[in-house]
Amino acid sequence: MSEWLMLTLSLIAACLVVVAVVVLRRRRATSEDPSETPDVIEYMTMMIGVVYAIVLGLAIAGVWEARNAAEEAVTQEAQALHEVSERVAVYPADERDQVRKDINSYVRYATTAEWSHMVEHGELTDRGSRMLDRVRKDVTSYEPTTTQQAQSYQAVVDQVAEADTARTARGSSAGPTMPGVVWIGLYAGAVVSVGMLFALQIQRSGRELLLAGIFSALIAFLLFLVWHFDAPFARGLDEPLETFATLFPQATGSSG
Repeated sequence: MSEWLMLTLSLIAACLVVVAVVVLRRRRATSEDPSETPDVIEYMTMMIGVVYAIVLGLAIAGVWEARNAAEEAVTQEAQALHEVSERVAVYPADERDQVRKDINSYVRYATTAEWSHMVEHGELTDRGSRMLDRVRKDVTSYEPTTTQQAQSYQAVVDQVAEADTARTARGSSAGPTMPGVVWIGLYAGAVVSVGMLFALQIQRSGRELLLAGIFSALIAFLLFLVWHFDAPFARGLDEPLETFATLFPQATGSSG
């Protein structure tokens, strides 16, 4: 099921549930007078709405920040490996080709098998770590013989370390970023917020039903946003491998 279909069904379901409850409630309690709603209930409804809006806003901000961090980690990792591949151009042919070969092997594995494993299990693989260690060994085991090679050596080592740091950050963003207890609070808050509509004894008029449906659909949409960005590599990023595909077209099979 596509994400857009899930969103559409969620919005429709939220509206239908609210409208159905309102209609059934009014049929079974026709003697209620909305003007008799205590002021304290209106105050409680307002406070619950404000508190839930703040919590929901913080949740959206949190998952969005995690999404940006995940995108930055991927970009940093790809760029660092690309710098290594370019800077070893001053190395002898055998050492240069070996470094580039191991980098391409790592990129190919990281963007295929490891990526699928990361999305499914929320963690990196040991094989990917070993392949990056092989790249590190390639660049650190070489002893520069010229001034130009010596100048590039430290930069290459630093770029490998930066790629390793970015890989670790990518692993930290692999799984869902929202704890389960937060989801419980978000769902419970949604139920309470919508339920308080009935405490105000809303009627079956078209205007009130429309507003109640829109309010419920809005909450459903915001919860969908939190869920969508909660797993950046599975859903939140539009083109998560675009940087790798651009910088390593041969390794990733990109036509670019």
